[in-house]
Amino acid sequence: MAEAIVKERLGVLDAPFRVFSLIRYRFFLYAGLLPYLLGSAWAYGVEKTFSFYLFGLGLFGIFLSVVGVESFNEYFDARMGTDRVFNPSDDEYIPEWMLWLGIASFAVAASVGFYLAKFGGWPVILYTLLGGLAALFYVGPPIRWVYRGMGELMIGLSYGPWMTLGSLALYTHHFSWNALAASLVPGLLIMSLAVVNAIPDFYQDRLVGKRNLVVRLGRKNGVFLYLGLSALGLLVSIIGSVLGVFPKLAFFAALAGIPFWVLSAKTALKTWDSPRLFVPAIKNIVLCYLVATSVFTLSLIIHR
Repeated sequence: MAEAIVKERLGVLDAPFRVFSLIRYRFFLYAGLLPYLLGSAWAYGVEKTFSFYLFGLGLFGIFLSVVGVESFNEYFDARMGTDRVFNPSDDEYIPEWMLWLGIASFAVAASVGFYLAKFGGWPVILYTLLGGLAALFYVGPPIRWVYRGMGELMIGLSYGPWMTLGSLALYTHHFSWNALAASLVPGLLIMSLAVVNAIPDFYQDRLVGKRNLVVRLGRKNGVFLYLGLSALGLLVSIIGSVLGVFPKLAFFAALAGIPFWVLSAKTALKTWDSPRLFVPAIKNIVLCYLVATSVFTLSLIIHR
């Protein structure tokens, strides 16, 4: 009892530092920031409209959403014991304020989204609600998307169409089929990241009841799935640029990402059954996402 009280007090004292450790760069950079930037770049380069005020507010809302997602993931994964499957003695302490931080972050992010609807109209509310449902219940009860084999799809939709089109709606107030096509580039690539990240955790996830796609299909099939999704994301940028749906420079997004995709594929096909050796495959597909999506976004800005 006394030990629990000490841990709780220590948790409160170092709370400010824990908040920043929660915001892992990978979520804020390639999952949250880039699709949002892509939507804003489409507004600026293709639709010829932009507002720094709306951009800043939207970015703040995305930041809060990421804090909420990370807080919920840390809290509920610890409660489910996901990270202690093979190390039961490793008693990872997650303070109760972690849950409340997530709730507060989501609440403020939703408030920002509803306020931005004043400028972007009802589509902003729609994308805010859809993204909120995906984030709240990714690992949180009662739905737990990731335990039902729908976690990867929720990630692909949230960090693809919903994030990109929501960002675009802030400035244009209307839907764009071409922008929807553009959102498939980050959406498919980020979905492939969700799949590849689950391959080293196959046994842990299966033992705690996570029915993600890798658990359902197996690790080797998971490799083919993530490579197919990421290749399709790169292919979208090529087809779109050839057909004139995207600026011609968008073609270089795929060219920039292909080398990293090839490196990831070579490693994954040889080491899919060895988690430690599989790490470079994950790193290279992350780089593929970062480079391809960044070049795609830059091509839209230059297009103007």
